[in-house]
Amino acid sequence: MPRLHVAPPPSRPLHALTRAISPALEACALTHLPRTHIDLVRARAQHAAYEHLLEELGCTVERLPAGLDMPDSVFIEDTAVVFDEIAIITRPGAESRRGETAAVAAALPAYRSGIASIEPPGTLDGGDVLCLGRRLFVGTSGRTNAEGLAQLRALVSAHGYTVEAVSLNDCLHLKTAVTAVADDTVLLNPTWVDAAVFADVHVIEIDPAEPFAANALLVGDTVVYPDHLPRTFERLQEHGLDVRLVPADELAKAEGGLTCSSLLFFP
Repeated sequence: MPRLHVAPPPSRPLHALTRAISPALEACALTHLPRTHIDLVRARAQHAAYEHLLEELGCTVERLPAGLDMPDSVFIEDTAVVFDEIAIITRPGAESRRGETAAVAAALPAYRSGIASIEPPGTLDGGDVLCLGRRLFVGTSGRTNAEGLAQLRALVSAHGYTVEAVSLNDCLHLKTAVTAVADDTVLLNPTWVDAAVFADVHVIEIDPAEPFAANALLVGDTVVYPDHLPRTFERLQEHGLDVRLVPADELAKAEGGLTCSSLLFFP
């Protein structure tokens, strides 16, 4: 099968929408990890370092206030999916998170005239949506259901996007299991998602000793990556990728990854 080549994005600055960490973070929704103490001071310092690196890489960072009674609100990626043509406000699969979308829905009209929403009974988390060019891979997880996927397909098909459902094993979101690290390359945990789904792009498998290592954030040509996963970091370097490390182990205790903590789009 011929390999999919995704044209690199235009050289225009990205906008990064982030959200401050809630003081209620320790009450976050957990699915696959045991609950452990989260150091709020350390988590906030790591999140600030993440935002600073996004700025270094050319992003304009806009931080929304924390949802004081919304433990997971720092994981802003789950609340919307933003394309050049349309922004879609999601309906998170965890009922406790549905109040998070209001602040994001209020911020996005400054950047997109077309705003749509996932409606009940559909559920969709942004962390389940992986975009490679005009192909969307959508994880059918515990947070995204068939109705939500169908609504997403109906909303984006008019703009030339295709949507492919992807089955997951034992992980929260699709982007827990696979993320883009170049225009034609993904980083993948083969025990959580079938690598055959991505047979027409290059696949870098994580080190098996680091099961949560597949979540990386691609910003232009640079891969932003957690500094507590050294074995998979070495694999990325071996493939000649430009990788910048950030501390991220504190938010990882809340099942959060680097993609979760921002919404990146061209303004």
